[in-house]
Amino acid sequence: MLRNFSLLALLLLVMAGAAAGQSPAMPTSTIMVTPDQVKWMDGPPAFPPGVKIAMLEGNMAQAAPYALRLMLPANYKVPAHFHPNMEHVTVISGTFYFGLGNKLSEAEGKPFPPGSFVAVPANTRHFAWAKEETVVQIHSVGPGGITYVDPSDDPRMKK
Repeated sequence: MLRNFSLLALLLLVMAGAAAGQSPAMPTSTIMVTPDQVKWMDGPPAFPPGVKIAMLEGNMAQAAPYALRLMLPANYKVPAHFHPNMEHVTVISGTFYFGLGNKLSEAEGKPFPPGSFVAVPANTRHFAWAKEETVVQIHSVGPGGITYVDPSDDPRMKK
C-alpha cells in the first residue's frame, strides 16, 4: 500500500511539473514563412531611423517566445545598449558587425558573415553596425526592450 502511494505521489509530481512547464503563449499552430512572405515595415522608434523589421512569431512585449528579422541599411549603426532578456542573433545576409562595451567602437567589433550566430546574455552592453545591407534574425523570450548606455543615443529622446 505504501509503495502504491509513493508511486502515485511520484506520478502526480511528474505530471504537475510537466503541466507547469507548458506555456499558454506557445504557438498553437505551425508557422511557416518563405522569404517572399516576410512583411517588412519601418523599425520601431527605439532604433535609429532606417532599419526595417519583420515579426515572424510572437510579440516582444509579452512573456513568450518571439522571432523577428531586422534589415539594416548600409552604414547603419546601433549605439551601445542592452536588453532585459537574452538575445540570439543569426546572420541571414550581409555582414553583421558586433562588439561588446559601453560605446560603439569599430576597432572593438568583429564581422559576422551569413550563417553566423551570436548569443548575448541579458543586460550585456553591446553595439552593432552594418557596412552593407544586412539582415539578421533575432529570437528570444519576451518581454524584450532596449536601453541605451548613453541616454543621448536613444532615438526616442530626440523628438
